[in-house]
Amino acid sequence: MAVALYDLGSAAGLKKLDEHLLTRSYITGYQASKDDITVHEALPGSPSSEFINVSRWYNHIEALLRIAGVSAEGCGVIIEGFAPIAEEAVATPPVDETKAAAAEDDDDDDVDLFGEETEEEKKAAEERAVAVKASAKKKESGKSSVLLDVKPWDDETDMQKLEEAVRSIQMEGLLWGASKLVPVGYGIKKMQIMMTIVDDLVSVDTLIEDHLTVEPVNEYVQSCDIVAFNKI
Repeated sequence: MAVALYDLGSAAGLKKLDEHLLTRSYITGYQASKDDITVHEALPGSPSSEFINVSRWYNHIEALLRIAGVSAEGCGVIIEGFAPIAEEAVATPPVDETKAAAAEDDDDDDVDLFGEETEEEKKAAEERAVAVKASAKKKESGKSSVLLDVKPWDDETDMQKLEEAVRSIQMEGLLWGASKLVPVGYGIKKMQIMMTIVDDLVSVDTLIEDHLTVEPVNEYVQSCDIVAFNKI
């Protein structure tokens, strides 16, 4: 089902997009797709930092476009008020429609207007791709400081093992910082832990959904929440 968004040039439109990305890493699905590209192009520029989730997503898509590009189809997205064509809406066609259109064009595939690439052209293209990727890696990425609330299942949860389980999550661009236990009530304590992330490499939503709240960490962790998110 296609996602519907409003005019992304307005504060109201950005607010709706920010709410949409609150629990998601991408516009649709679990990987970057053409839906993300459609929304990225609809934005007039880098979003304000007050829209934390949009800024996080925007920086991530920018990094993907610099390094590898995006090829997944997506589920479709409709952006009202952006580049009106027929019904004042632009849509990324759902996968089924895209496949149907591709099938209709099959008869034209046999016509080669430009000829095949030569070995020299292929080699030059590969060298340019390597150079672009190397340049992107050298470019300094932005960093953010994030404070997480990590809640246990009950008052019998071993908080030391909970912290060890959390810190066992290691990935490029993630650095764990100081932590402390905070009383919640009824003998239960939660852990607050700082972490520093490289924005282009680490998505906090993905970290929580795919690492901190799944096995084996969820033996100790009941839930995680973002308390503070600040650019460094």
